[in-house]
Amino acid sequence: MANLVYKRVSTDQQSTGRQNLVLDEAGIEDPVVFEEDPGTSSRLHPLQRPKFGELLTYARPGDTVHISEMFRLVRGTGHILDVLDVFHRDRLALRIHDGAFSAMDLTARHLRTGELLSTVKFMVQTLAAAGELQRDLQRELTYDGLRAAEAKGNKGGRRPVVTAAKAAVRAGYLGGRSIAGLARDHHVSRGAIRPAVADLMPEHTDASQDTPAPEIAVALDMPGKVADFLRAAELEPAERDAFDQGLTVRRGQGYTLRIPAAPSVHRQLLDRCQPLDAPSAIPAQRKARREYANRVNALGTETP
Repeated sequence: MANLVYKRVSTDQQSTGRQNLVLDEAGIEDPVVFEEDPGTSSRLHPLQRPKFGELLTYARPGDTVHISEMFRLVRGTGHILDVLDVFHRDRLALRIHDGAFSAMDLTARHLRTGELLSTVKFMVQTLAAAGELQRDLQRELTYDGLRAAEAKGNKGGRRPVVTAAKAAVRAGYLGGRSIAGLARDHHVSRGAIRPAVADLMPEHTDASQDTPAPEIAVALDMPGKVADFLRAAELEPAERDAFDQGLTVRRGQGYTLRIPAAPSVHRQLLDRCQPLDAPSAIPAQRKARREYANRVNALGTETP
């Protein structure tokens, strides 16, 4: 009987680091890994995904399919029931190693009718519906937070970068224009201008000179409600890598995500969950963000 491992990430900027951690801790013997190409959307039905199709073709009765969390395989209720029907047909077991479904035997069937146990079906439908509700609330909170930020004159999303206008920016800087003036001219942030003219700035040093020491990674516990929000958010590559390397630590009915990252990355992640401070946010989410903010702010503003 084989152990078949399935992995998936939703964007090509994400990594399977967190999934690898959960699955490695599970101690799966002789795993046969099937990993979707980066960017395989959760909206695509699992039975239509290439690597999951290969897994089903490879599988034999009695094999066990292992996933780190249910949402790596399915999202909506219909998808879950479709997959469970296929597992029952092919006599495959399903083992989920983290998240709400990890303590359930989702393949349990009635001994006489062979149908999915009604209690299992009810729990699957309830938890899946709760997950969909959570994602909808996160989208609403993000929208409300962006509107609140726009009302203050701030814009959300990724910062614009200087690309085609880089030569003009450099020429303007050499001509005496300030970074702030160039940022206004090109409708970008000053942070987008600096990389384009970094080698022209007075404080620029040659490679032969001493360079600043890199930031030392610090492990901080992120409350589960903050982690749930950021899991569905659009993160920069460095932020996503740090998030995916987080270790889940159980805390009673909830959990925290222990993330090892540079202080600057922790501050970026804190900025990403700003919508949780919106008036429309759930009190528990606001409290969770404040707890995370206190931990991040305790790092101070200076880097080692």
